[in-house]
Amino acid sequence: MADTQDFTKMMQDMMSAFSMDPTVMQDAFKTQAALAEKMSKVALEAAEKSTEISAKWTKDTLAKFGEVATVKDEPTDYTKAMTDFASSTAEMAAENMAAFAEVAKKVQMETVELMLAAGKDFSQDATTAMKKATTTATKTVKKATTATAV
Repeated sequence: MADTQDFTKMMQDMMSAFSMDPTVMQDAFKTQAALAEKMSKVALEAAEKSTEISAKWTKDTLAKFGEVATVKDEPTDYTKAMTDFASSTAEMAAENMAAFAEVAKKVQMETVELMLAAGKDFSQDATTAMKKATTTATKTVKKATTATAV
């Protein structure tokens, strides 16, 4: 019966051939964590503002409906109250949808700004890591060449 080949030693040898700087990984993690924090702040601010808009809209609607629910002297007064309520509800809907659109627009703009800044940060991190890796690889090749020549 054939034994299963153990690739552990081969993988260790291969990974040790590629020197890796843990500070690069730490820097990348810190950059990503900072981005996540900023994105969370944007989302929480948008949720808070949206909640405020919704609460105000509900409060205003209930106040307007209170006028509809009061007893009227004439049957036509009920029609007028419902017409006024429908009209004010439509107006409030337009105002509040515009307010929600402003919140969405602000979130979109802040997100784009954060993503552009993050791209720049990640690009700088990657450039630094590549330069370090190139320097290390060059030194390793020179050592190997020198050791072979002797």
